[in-house]
Amino acid sequence: MGIVLRQSLNNTIITYIGFAIGAINTLFLYTRFMIPENYGLIQVILSVSAILMPILAFGVPNTVVKFYSSFKDRTKQDAFLTLVLFLPMVLIFPIALLSFFANEFIGDLLSNKNPVVGKYVWHIFFVGMAMAYFEIFYAWSRIKMKSIFGNFMKEIFCRIVQSVLLILLWFKIIDVYFFINALVAAYLLRTLIMKVYAFYLRMPRMNFTLPSNWTNIVTYSALIILGGSTAIVLLEVDKVMLNHFLEIDNIAYYAVSGFIASTIAVPSRAMHQITYPLTASYINNKEKGALKSLYQKSSLTLFIVSGILFLLIFLNLDELYTLLPNNYANGFMIVFWIGLAKVYDALLGNNNAILYNSDYYRSILFFGVLLAFFAILFNLWLIPTFGINGAAIASFSAFFIYNTLKLIYVRAKFRVIPFTIETLKVFCLLLSVGCIFWFIDFPFHAIVSIGLKSILMIIVYVTVLYRFKISEDVYGFLNKYLKR
Repeated sequence: MGIVLRQSLNNTIITYIGFAIGAINTLFLYTRFMIPENYGLIQVILSVSAILMPILAFGVPNTVVKFYSSFKDRTKQDAFLTLVLFLPMVLIFPIALLSFFANEFIGDLLSNKNPVVGKYVWHIFFVGMAMAYFEIFYAWSRIKMKSIFGNFMKEIFCRIVQSVLLILLWFKIIDVYFFINALVAAYLLRTLIMKVYAFYLRMPRMNFTLPSNWTNIVTYSALIILGGSTAIVLLEVDKVMLNHFLEIDNIAYYAVSGFIASTIAVPSRAMHQITYPLTASYINNKEKGALKSLYQKSSLTLFIVSGILFLLIFLNLDELYTLLPNNYANGFMIVFWIGLAKVYDALLGNNNAILYNSDYYRSILFFGVLLAFFAILFNLWLIPTFGINGAAIASFSAFFIYNTLKLIYVRAKFRVIPFTIETLKVFCLLLSVGCIFWFIDFPFHAIVSIGLKSILMIIVYVTVLYRFKISEDVYGFLNKYLKR
C-alpha cells in the first residue's frame, strides 16, 4: 500500500483543492453571480454530457488499464494503443451525424419542461466528446503510475476556468451564452493538454496491426460501455430527470446540496486512480493474497475517511446553510441521502476495479444496466411525489441495490469480502462521535461554529484511531508525522 498511500494522498490534496474551488464556485459564485435558471441550465448541459461520455469513449479508459500490462513487447503495446486511440470513432462519427440530422428532435426531447435546453445539443456533444478523450488520455497516464497531473487537470483546471468566467459575468464583461461557449472550449483545451502529457509519458508509434486478442479487447470495450454508462447514469440521471419534471431553477438548488454531499467521495476518487491499475496487475498476475489485502485495506481506509466526512458535513449542515441564499438552504434530506450513498460506495473499497478487471465483468455489467433502469423508474416515481428530495432518495436506493449486488458477486466469485473486525470498530467509533456531537452547538458565527466543532470531532476521532491502532495504514501515516 506504500505507492497507493503516497499517490492517494497527493491526489487527495489535489482533489480537495479542486473541491475547495468548486465549493467557492457552487456555494458562493454561482449562487450570487448567476440566476438559478442559468445555473440549472449549465448543470443540465454538463449532466447530459457526462451521461453521453462513456458511450463516446467506447469503454476505452477501462480497456487501457485492463489490457496494457498484459502486453510485454513494445511493438504489441503500440498496436494496442493505436487500436484504443481510434476505437471511440466507431461511435463518435455516427452520433455526430445523428446530432446533425436530428438536432431539432433531440432538442425537443431535452426541453420537455424547460425549452431553453433544446438550443444546446451541439454543446452537449462536444463536451461529452472532450470528456471521453480526456478519460482515455488520463487512463494512458495512469498505466505509467502517473496519476497526479491528470488528477489536477480533472479536478482543478475547469473549475478555475469557471471561477474566472463567473467573475467576468459578474462584471458584465461577458454574457451567459459566451460563458457556456467558453466552458465548452475549456473542456476541449483540457483534453488537448492531457493528450500532450500522455504522449510525453508514452509516445505511441502508430501500428495498425491488430493485436492477437483484438476481439477480446473490442468485446470488453463494448461491454464496458454498459458499465460506464450505468455508473454515470446513477450519478447524473437525477438532474436530467429533474429537468423533465420541475422548473430548471430546482436543478440549481439540488446541485448545491448534491455538491456538499459529494465531497465525501473525494478520498475514494483519489485512491481509485492508483488502486485501479494495481488491481488489474494483481488479477493479471494471479496474486490473490495481494488482491485480498488491497481490497480490505482500501475499504477500511476509505470508510475511516468518508465516515468522518459524512459526520462533519451532516452535523454542521444547519450552520452551513445560513451562509447560503435562502433558496438554496432547504437541502437537508438531499445531503443525508446522497451522503449515505457515498459512504456505502467508499465502504466497498476497490470493488469496481476487481469486477471490471476480472473475467466476470460481463455479468455485473448486465446487473448495472438493470439497475440503471430501476434508477430511472425510482426517479419517475419519487420526483413527482417528493420533488427534489425524491431525486435524492431515488439515487440512494439505486446505489444501495447496485453496490449490494456487487458486494455479493465479488464474495461469490473471489471468496473475499472487504469487511474485517476493524470495520465494525470504525462503525462503532463513528456512531459514538455522532451521538456525542449531535447535542453540541456553539453560539458563534456559523464559520466559527463549524470550525470549532469540526476540530473537536477530528481530535476525538483521530485520537481513538491512533490509540487503538484500528488501521495499520492510518496508524503508520499518523505515526510518521507525529514523530516529526
